[in-house]
Amino acid sequence: MNIVVVGCGRVGSQLATMLSVEGHNVVVIDRDERAFRRLGSTFNGVTLRGLGFDEEILEQAGIGEADAFAAVTNLDNTNLMAAEVARKIFGVPHVVARLYNPVRERTYQQLDLDYVCGTTLVAENLMEKIKAGHGHHLNTIDDIEVVEFKAGAAVEGRRVAEVEIPRRFRIFTVTRGPASHVPDGEMVLHEGDIIFGSIKDEAFPKIERLMGE
Repeated sequence: MNIVVVGCGRVGSQLATMLSVEGHNVVVIDRDERAFRRLGSTFNGVTLRGLGFDEEILEQAGIGEADAFAAVTNLDNTNLMAAEVARKIFGVPHVVARLYNPVRERTYQQLDLDYVCGTTLVAENLMEKIKAGHGHHLNTIDDIEVVEFKAGAAVEGRRVAEVEIPRRFRIFTVTRGPASHVPDGEMVLHEGDIIFGSIKDEAFPKIERLMGE
């Protein structure tokens, strides 16, 4: 994949290095050239000094051919602007933004931005989201992820109790159209439902099969 990463702080540099090691074509943008010193010795991508929402800089980064875009600076406003430019102006297929201030979460949701937040955020979470291309990672608590995703065809007609995995995956909210519900085990799920749940890391591969694009 061709991936543009905006922000070369602790998380951005780790993310860019891991993606590069996996063989992806990575361009890292940061306004401070000294930030590129954080990149690991195995990083073999491209670095570009500038602002991540500057259209000219993004064009230099090859955003027109980008498969994914990650805005992971330490400023929510910068991440939000960069993500919106990448998605709306350049049409990047998959855009992920880092969120620091939970107060802004509603804004990210209204804009339908894929985002990651939480004090225990690590670069691996972002990398998995970039590769998966669906779902919202809302938070991390030890080895439990709190997620939001659109249900795929695999859940159609199944009861909540049939989908949940004891002590591994629990659904706590289902949104269908304008209404949200706290489900019991007998609630029947449908493709297109928005599901909020908590997943133990070890169960994620099983739950990923339930997710729609």
